[in-house]
Amino acid sequence: MCFSIKFLQGYARALKVFEKQDCLHEQGARHSQKGKEKMYKIVKKKSLNPTVTLMEIDAPLIAKKAEPGQFIILRVDENGERIPLTVAGYDREAGTVRIIFQIVGATTEKLNHLNEGDYIHDFVGPLGVPTHTDGLKKVCVVGGGVGCAIALPVAEKLHEIGCEVHSIVGFRNKDLVILEDEFKACSDKFVLMTDDGSYGQKGVVTAPLEEMIKAGEDYDLVITIGPLIMMKFVVKTTKPYNIPTTVSMNPIMIDGTGMCGGCRLTVDGQTKFACVDGPDFDGFKVDFDEAMKRGAMYKPFERHAHEETCNLFKKEVE
Repeated sequence: MCFSIKFLQGYARALKVFEKQDCLHEQGARHSQKGKEKMYKIVKKKSLNPTVTLMEIDAPLIAKKAEPGQFIILRVDENGERIPLTVAGYDREAGTVRIIFQIVGATTEKLNHLNEGDYIHDFVGPLGVPTHTDGLKKVCVVGGGVGCAIALPVAEKLHEIGCEVHSIVGFRNKDLVILEDEFKACSDKFVLMTDDGSYGQKGVVTAPLEEMIKAGEDYDLVITIGPLIMMKFVVKTTKPYNIPTTVSMNPIMIDGTGMCGGCRLTVDGQTKFACVDGPDFDGFKVDFDEAMKRGAMYKPFERHAHEETCNLFKKEVE
């Protein structure tokens, strides 16, 4: 049997992932004493805004090893699709992992219909490379929208190791603001922006970022997490000042181990996989235009699947 070079490379990547995880994946269903499936319990559920939900999941092995920047892959039920969600926090003692997700497709709609005490079928992780924090003394963390849920644990880790943290977060309007108090608690300087000026300062996140840089703030690193277009312009802001900038990429993903190539990106002219090479990359080297084009390919399908799922839930209620 003849295998392509790309297939063998992908297989090798997957083997490396499983070796590195050292059996930390809480894969598949766990079993109760009666032999029935016992899955991953939702121990907390909280609505952060009309379209964003926080959940804490009982997953002690993942909680034991998870670090900021890593992600999990879950399936809501046995027949569900696999979706990646970045770890938004963890409690090693309680054995729980926090996820925060935006309700945009069929699977997140199904997930949002679960409540405290319900179970998720599969919860796999931690996957990906943790965000680099060692040796950093002064960092600006820039988050946008639901990307702030990913940026928060990074800011908290930096604060924990004694780094000076400046946080800039942006939202479309006041109703969509999330995690404000949590960011304030771990930030030496905090700026909140809204597009319409309904809360905080009016404008985009790049405006205060450039003001800070021009005022003499000497950052070791800028870390930006949010919509692709936002991260692209954060990079455009920092590049003239040669401030290293890390971006967190969240492309389409299927297996999460480097096998499928669905999450491929072009970085410095080379193909990289967000699941095993990232999700963090040097923002100066990422081809954002290509990433945005690929990210938009399935949006019509996602909208259609979401509408179908919503209609099914409505029929059940009726």
